[in-house]
Amino acid sequence: MSEYIDDTAALNAEITRLNRRLLRATTARLEAEAIAERGLRDLFQRQQEIALLQTIATAANQATSVEDAMCHALAAVCKFAFWPLGHLLLSDDGIDRPLHSTSTWHDESAGKYDGLRALTESIAFGTGIGLPGRVAESGAPAWINVGSDDADAYPRLPEAMRAGLSSLFAFPVMIGTDVVAVLEFFSMKLQTPDEALLRLMAQIGIQLGRVVERNRTKTKLMHDAHHDSLTQLGNRTLFLARLQHAQRRATRVPGYKFSVLFVDLDRFKAVNDGLGHQAGDQLIIATANRLSSALRQTDLITRGDADDGGADIVARIGGDEFIILLDNISSEQVPVRVAERLISVMAQPFMLDEQQVIVTASIGIAQSASGYDDVKNMVRDADIAMYYAKQQGRARWVMFDTIMQQKALRRLRLESELRLAQDRGQLWLAYQPVVTPGDGLIRGFEALLRWNHPVYGAVGPTEFIPVAEEIGLISAMGSWILQHACRQLRTWQHESGRSMTMSVNLSALQLSNEGLVALVEQTLNETGIIAGTLRLELTESAIMAAPERALSILLQLKQLGVKLSLDDFGTGYSSLSQLRRLPIDTLKIDRSFVSQMDLHDDKRQIAEVVMMLAHILGMEVVAEGAETAAEVELLREMGADFVQGYYYFKPMRADAADAAWREQDAMWI
Repeated sequence: MSEYIDDTAALNAEITRLNRRLLRATTARLEAEAIAERGLRDLFQRQQEIALLQTIATAANQATSVEDAMCHALAAVCKFAFWPLGHLLLSDDGIDRPLHSTSTWHDESAGKYDGLRALTESIAFGTGIGLPGRVAESGAPAWINVGSDDADAYPRLPEAMRAGLSSLFAFPVMIGTDVVAVLEFFSMKLQTPDEALLRLMAQIGIQLGRVVERNRTKTKLMHDAHHDSLTQLGNRTLFLARLQHAQRRATRVPGYKFSVLFVDLDRFKAVNDGLGHQAGDQLIIATANRLSSALRQTDLITRGDADDGGADIVARIGGDEFIILLDNISSEQVPVRVAERLISVMAQPFMLDEQQVIVTASIGIAQSASGYDDVKNMVRDADIAMYYAKQQGRARWVMFDTIMQQKALRRLRLESELRLAQDRGQLWLAYQPVVTPGDGLIRGFEALLRWNHPVYGAVGPTEFIPVAEEIGLISAMGSWILQHACRQLRTWQHESGRSMTMSVNLSALQLSNEGLVALVEQTLNETGIIAGTLRLELTESAIMAAPERALSILLQLKQLGVKLSLDDFGTGYSSLSQLRRLPIDTLKIDRSFVSQMDLHDDKRQIAEVVMMLAHILGMEVVAEGAETAAEVELLREMGADFVQGYYYFKPMRADAADAAWREQDAMWI
């Protein structure tokens, strides 16, 4: 019996042991299966997340705009998380700017959420306002559920509840640390996003941020390619594109007309060289603003069809050159009226570095009615017309015609050959005597540059001097004139024993050259002439381009003992207040007042007033352009100190001038 009991106990113990092993095996198997199931679920979830990221990345790369990429992202995220509604909010720059609600939504409810959408789009979500403002402030994902303790801080929750929604979730789109957009989503169920979802949405936000950044970079590159970096006006590329558009329209629309205005500042280089490049940049920016503002004021007179609007554009095409398209003009008189307005506006003084500067503008006009096939030719012709405006005295407009084109071809040839004229011996100095009207004796000479062109013959200084200024030769020419004229004066002074004078003209560019005073001092030392016998002539406009700097230079020249003459007095700005301040020794009355003054009382009276003014200020007077005995007699009676003109002598070569003063040798007192 005992043996039986022992066997039963042993059997039970074995069964118990086997059951425990079975239980352990079953538990282990169930645990393994659970682990495997969780792993599969995690793997599946991870695959879904990767697929979501890939979907958004692919759509972003193929999108044609930021809104398009965001729209794809909204749809993908809503599908992934089973959210019925998604929305995009954008920030202009992501820094302290309210988010603005866009009309970009993902919504498949067939109008169920229209009230919520309308409310959302009416709110400006500033920093901390609503869920988007909270996300923009923190730069991190956030959510809010219906019934939360701080639900009152979220103005859309009541409307969301009426629409059957329970949770709002949003995450930022980031560029670096800046929030550039917010994507928000609405759930019908209460949501408490887990860490995995938060990380996933943060990754999507960074990915979409790259889309925005690329778009901004592309936009900036496109802008920079079509705009001037200094003024932010359109550049030549943009202007020609707009002009091409206008030309195509002119071929389709009967009666449609447009014009091109080429605007160039007068004597900009003198200001830029005299006051520095920073002041030059200030002047360019100020000019751009004035032209743009003045053009807006012309809207009422530039429009053709008022309902059709217009597409006027101001562009900077380089240096101090601006160009304007007047689109859809009502008549061919419109560009004339616009040009006159622009000239008037530009004539007002500029303040540059606390210094008042007057810089005018010359304008050339080309009309579409001339029938251009190539818009570049229209720009070229407006440029040519502008050049003629400068030739005619600056601060004016000129309309292009075909004769100008022929003259332009001549100018191009002169420009290229003027660079070689000095080396080829084509430039020479003529000397016109300056005489006293009482006795007709030569008291000095004025040195005048001349050019004998191998084809065109004698080219007048009024034609080639402006060319020399524009191509940067005038300073070198001015130095050459000064040195040769002073050497010639030294020869005549030594041979005659007289203190004859020599007048040399200075351009505005020379006056702005920092090396001018040193050049004059060096020339005086090298030639040994008496400083007081050198007279440097400047025009009013050259001085008034930058009066304070000009005054400083003139005072330095006076310290060298040089005499200073103001040329063409009465034809420029004629600022008497400036005249009183300037260390001028001589006023030169322009030939326009002297010519036929015996036949025109107004000319005689002007000349008389100028002489009286000069003598009151202690200045001498030189009258230019005297051609008749009657003119000379009137000038003598008025008290002119000196006279120049064909009545006495024309400009002549050095040997003829030498013979002229030697012929008077016996009469010299």
